[in-house]
Amino acid sequence: MSDETTICSAKGCRTAAVWVLAWNNPKIHTPERRKTWLACEEHREHLSQFLGIRGFLKDVVTLEEWERRSASDG
Repeated sequence: MSDETTICSAKGCRTAAVWVLAWNNPKIHTPERRKTWLACEEHREHLSQFLGIRGFLKDVVTLEEWERRSASDG
């Protein structure tokens, strides 16, 4: 994710992201598949609730931790 712009996924927000919200839609994704939204401090809770209500939210970690995990997986 280091090569990508790390801007919050909330509509209209241009703040740097510090959180990764890993999710999947079980109706269309395999169980191990993880899509990601990025979130700034201000929008982390709102985006987490949006995904959580739908049963999509799987994990919330700092961007730093996500990158560390991704590096060790590769």
